Amino acid sequence: MARSSTGTAAPRISAIAPGDLEDWAPAPGDVLTGDRVEGKRIDVLDVAGERLPDLELEECVVDTLRADGTDLRGLRVRDSVVERLDAPVFRASSSALREVRIAGGRVGSAELYDATLNGVEFVGMKLGFVNLRGSTLTDVVFRDCVVDELDVADARLLRVSFPGTRIRSVEGTNSRVEHVDLREADLDRVERLEGLRGATIGSDQLFALAPLLAAQAGYRVD
Repeated sequence: MARSSTGTAAPRISAIAPGDLEDWAPAPGDVLTGDRVEGKRIDVLDVAGERLPDLELEECVVDTLRADGTDLRGLRVRDSVVERLDAPVFRASSSALREVRIAGGRVGSAELYDATLNGVEFVGMKLGFVNLRGSTLTDVVFRDCVVDELDVADARLLRVSFPGTRIRSVEGTNSRVEHVDLREADLDRVERLEGLRGATIGSDQLFALAPLLAAQAGYRVD
């Protein structure tokens, strides 16, 4: 496990490369509530607006997942890659993602509260409001993303990093933060960071964030 000189441990992210996949082009109605999809390569999985709680994906590669407004409560994804997620509203509360890479896309509102994310990498995504209330994140990376608002109230974050990611606001009470690394994040336009108290920042970031941190602590700078 990588560890910096400050003692901040890096997320443990494994390469995800599902093999021996069967090409599959699902038609409307081919994916149903509670289905298990395994070992498939899917060009377009369009389930927008459908009701599919407890869907399972294992060892799959999905080039484009269209899931705007889809009821994906209890979604289970393991050892899989989604090349692009198209979901202005992504509803996947109480989901479990393990060893998953989502490599691009735009999400306006991500409802991921009460979720469990383990070994997950988000790459090059535009994320509006991300609701992770009550969730557990272990070994998670947000790489080269834009995050407008991150809500981590009552969440636990262990070994989470944000390299190349621009963050505007992180909110939440009672979050538990261990080995969360913000040193490679773009915090130039950040407005709130109260949800990540205990995270590691760099000395250059400290000077830039001093007015914000003073305001959050209740100090008046004159």
